[in-house]
This record gives sequence, C-alpha cells and structure tokens, in this order.
Amino acid sequence: MAAVSYATWMLEQEARALMTRLKRIKPFALHETMVPAAAILPAAQISIEQHLTKGRRELRRLIERYIRWLHSPTAQSASPAQAQRLFSLLRLRFNTVLTQFDLFNDVLTQRSEHEIGVWLSGLDVVSADALTLPGHYYEVPPVICYLDRGAGAAIRRARTRLPGGGKNPVAVIRVPRERMIGSGIASSLIHEVGHQAAALLNLANSLRPVLQGMQRGSGSHSAVWSLWERWISEIVADLWSVSRIGIASTLGLMGVVSLPRAFVFHLNRDDPHPPPWIRVKLSCAIGEALYPHPQWERLARLWEAFYPLSGLNAAQRQDYDALQATLPGFVALLINHRPKCLRGRSLAEALQVWNRQPHHLQALFRLWQQDPSKMYRAPPTLVFAVIGQARADGRLSPEQESTILGKLLTHWALSSTLQTAADCLIRSGPRQLPVTAQFQQNRFINYSLRRMT
Repeated sequence: MAAVSYATWMLEQEARALMTRLKRIKPFALHETMVPAAAILPAAQISIEQHLTKGRRELRRLIERYIRWLHSPTAQSASPAQAQRLFSLLRLRFNTVLTQFDLFNDVLTQRSEHEIGVWLSGLDVVSADALTLPGHYYEVPPVICYLDRGAGAAIRRARTRLPGGGKNPVAVIRVPRERMIGSGIASSLIHEVGHQAAALLNLANSLRPVLQGMQRGSGSHSAVWSLWERWISEIVADLWSVSRIGIASTLGLMGVVSLPRAFVFHLNRDDPHPPPWIRVKLSCAIGEALYPHPQWERLARLWEAFYPLSGLNAAQRQDYDALQATLPGFVALLINHRPKCLRGRSLAEALQVWNRQPHHLQALFRLWQQDPSKMYRAPPTLVFAVIGQARADGRLSPEQESTILGKLLTHWALSSTLQTAADCLIRSGPRQLPVTAQFQQNRFINYSLRRMT
C-alpha cells in the first residue's frame, strides 16, 4: 500500500510539472519580437494560434483528468505499472504539443532577423499571389515562408497531418537561403506553391488514369509513360512554376540541378523526381508549349552543351532517347488536361498564361524602366516573370536584379501590413486613419523609387 501511495505521489508531481511547463508555452504574439512588416498575415497567425491553443487546451484537460484519476478508488486498486503506463502516454502527448509549437516557432523566429524578416513577409505575399487562381476553384490557405540551408525547397502542405496528429493549419514553405535574393528564389518558391495548388485541385490523381491509358497503348514506350506517371507530382509543380514566372522558372531550376554529371543523369525509377537532365528539358518544353519563342530552344541547347548525352552507356542512352521521343506528346497532354475541378477549362486556360508571353514581359520591362511606379502596383508573380525575362535577355544584371527585388519584397511586406491595418479599421467603422495608411504606403513607394533610380 505504501508503494502504491508513493507511486501516486510521484506521478502526481510529474503530471503537475507537465502542467507547469505547459503554462510556459505562450502565444507567439506575446514573445516573438519583429517589426510589424515582418509579421505573418493575420489569417496565418490566427490559424496557427487557434491550432496550438486547441492542443494546449486538450492536453490540460488530459493532465487534470489524470490527476483526478490518481486520487480515485480505481487508481488506488491499480498497480504502479498501470499508472506509469498512463502517465507515459500523457507525456508523449505533451511532447507532441511541443513538437508542433517548435515547428512554427522555428519559422517565426526568423521574422526577427534584420531585413530577412521583412523579405520573408514579402515572400508570403508572393506565395499567396502564386497560389491564387482566377475562377475560385478552391479556398486559398494561408502560406508562410522561412529560410534554411541547402539548395532545394520543400513544403509542408496545409491540411496535411502534423507530427503527432491534427491537420496543418497553414502551408509552410522552406526556401534555400543561398537564393536570397534573385529571381531564382521565385522558381523554388512557386514550385512548392505548385505542390499545394495541385493538391487542392487533385491534379496528380486526375492525370494518373490518363497516363495509365497511355502505358497500355504505347507499345515499346509503355515503360516510359510509367515513368511520367511516377514523376507527375513534381512535374505538375514545375508546370505551375513555369506558368507563373516563365523562363525565370527554368533558369532557377537549372541553378538548383546543375550538379556533377553522374547526378544529373542518374535515373532512379523509384524516385518521384525526374532526373535533372530530363527535368530541365521538360521545363523548356513546357515553356515552348505555353509561350512559343526561340529562347526555349536556345536554353535547351545550352543545357545539352553543359551535359551532352555522349558518354552515356547504351542502356542510359536508350532511356533518355525514349524520354525525349515522348516528351512533346506528354507536354501536350499535360497542358491540355481538363480535370473536372476546372469546370471544362484546360490547365493552360485556367492558369491564364497569355500575360506571361515573352513579348508581353519585355514590353512591360521597357514600360517600367520609364515609369517604375507601375512595377510596384503589378502582381508579384508578374513582376518576377518580367525581371526573370529581363535577366534571360541580358537587360538586367544580377546586381541590379538583387537590389530591385530586395526593395520589392520590402514594399510587398509593408503594403500588405498597411492594407491589413486599413481593412481592420474599415471593418470597425469609418475612420480617417485608412487615408493616413494609404499616404504612408504611397510615401514608401516614392522613397523606394528614388532609391532604385
């Protein structure tokens, strides 16, 4: 009996200690230091705080219930091993809450970094623009970005399962720090946005039956079509990126996958990513199909010069010859695909690629050179497309590109912050302050333009 009482006392102390530590977990709004322009958008912050608050509330109830159980007649008749087993499950749940808190804490802590925090807020705005599709085919979830080491980007999609349970309330995109700041950051970022969009539209699952049908009717090329099916998730994300920022997407992709030759040609049939060599060729082919222009052929030839097919063994050469033979048909199938969710429109039509044609982007660049204020009023993905096209045309140096994009990201971050504040004031009743906010926004634009020129 004494052993049972000591075990009860010990486990109650540990449970109360869990409760004490749980109370130390405060909402991010109470302990994250950042300038207002670096803050995540209210929809994202509210979704994260609500998710974490719900987890803390549930855990608090479990701890309180466990302590009450320890003093119940049922617990007095239970063995110490049984009581300890229940506590261990409770502690696992506690660690899950901490894991989810740390997941978002790591993302939000970077918002306190000088300049980087504001740029990340600007990338949030770019992501939201890239994810928004005219036609209201889905509800756009909040998106937040953070930086990490490495060359590649990644996404934890909204509404997917978090470690330990529960659905992710926001999309979290990790972008490579080494790409800050150039137009290549948009290539990585919008590819990951494409994964979120493809999930919302269920594109991969709608394309797979079509690709499976191609496997049954393609004779000697059936194995190649099985590869296209295997890679379809990554390919749809690449399509989304090219459709949003044009040649900047392909150039950014080349920057990521320019690896030693053995890696560029390595074909793993279990890998959901296409080999880098054919992936760049595919990106050029998608660009040519969406925006016919000699630049895509020129870029494809450059890639072949960097990584010639000569020197591959016979089996490798056969694989890549077959992939290239089916490439035009696959791209045509992809951009003309009409899933039910798009209500009769093809992917190319729904993505409205008409305003990303190279001649249109070039004309906008010339216009913005004469009147830079128009650039600040354009959608962020269109701006990245124009700047990427200018880089590809040799009309903008890397130094100029980095300077302009730094100012643009700051502008987008500040504009979204001021607009959110103005919207809140408008909803709360008529005020004069929204006019002041607009004045501050215009003053910042003028200041940025003077710095740029």
